[in-house]
Amino acid sequence: MNATHRLVRLARRPAGLPAPADFTLAHAPLPRPGAGQVLVRNTHFLVFPGLRTLIGGETRDVPLPPLHPGDTLFGPAIGEVVDGPLDKGQLVLHLQGWREYATPAAAACRPLEGVLPDPVAHLAQGSAAYGALTRLAGVHGGDTVFVTGAAGAVGTLAGQIARLLGATRVIGSTGSPDKARRLERELGYDATVLRGAAPIASQLAEAAAAGIDVVLDTVGGEQLTAAVHAANPGARFALVGALDGQLSANRAGGSAPAVLDTYRLLTRGITIAGYSGVDHPDVETEWEARFGDWLRAGDIRFPYTTVHGIERAPQALPGLIAGRSFGATVVEL
Repeated sequence: MNATHRLVRLARRPAGLPAPADFTLAHAPLPRPGAGQVLVRNTHFLVFPGLRTLIGGETRDVPLPPLHPGDTLFGPAIGEVVDGPLDKGQLVLHLQGWREYATPAAAACRPLEGVLPDPVAHLAQGSAAYGALTRLAGVHGGDTVFVTGAAGAVGTLAGQIARLLGATRVIGSTGSPDKARRLERELGYDATVLRGAAPIASQLAEAAAAGIDVVLDTVGGEQLTAAVHAANPGARFALVGALDGQLSANRAGGSAPAVLDTYRLLTRGITIAGYSGVDHPDVETEWEARFGDWLRAGDIRFPYTTVHGIERAPQALPGLIAGRSFGATVVEL
């Protein structure tokens, strides 16, 4: 076992969107587990856009601490127990990513018992999409569903989940023609609207000529505005992200204003609600059971972009923000 390990720290608070130079790859003594802790050798960790908010320091209403210069980044990670009260060699899920070795509390580790066929699938962000579509939107047969940010970690799963729940037509939005092709060819989207190609409202009018019944929104901004105009009477909107604000160079990740036509909300009886997993503690277990069954049956895919090696990790968040990934972004150590 090496006497030191590598980890990624925030070098400085970014001026605008994070760049690789805002992060540093540091060496530190190999940590030793304290009472009730385990030493874990990480194998994979997730890069998630919420880090932008934590780095920006705008963490009001966010159940995670801000990140300051000098702090080690963190997030969902999978690793193998090396020492401590859990079985040696046990794979666990915990929140101390962005480092080669971690010392989470044993109670904060979740042993992975084979519910999913591939351990890396535990880093999928489908729980929010599944919970929003089942608890808030109530997708059923005949629905037309619009997923914003469809090529992201949530969106690539959301469209597939909507179809499996009975949706008749699934439309997604993305900013890349190549991603649009992949959404339709690989993930079963019926149509895509392309950010920047033309006004979203006019593209939606063509892609969803009969209107939209369900919106799963990960973006906000212009796309949410346009979705309200395209909504059918009784449409259900579930908000699971705010990438328009988090990925804006003019904001710090803690706000995402959008213009909504409240007259349309009123006259069409549209409902809008934000999804929080904390409010639906039963969803995670239900989602994993169904996700595992769907994966084994070949009914769903878990798309992710792999970043190989922690030495490349400082580029991972800027790459995600720049749109250079498809699905989730996972660093493999």
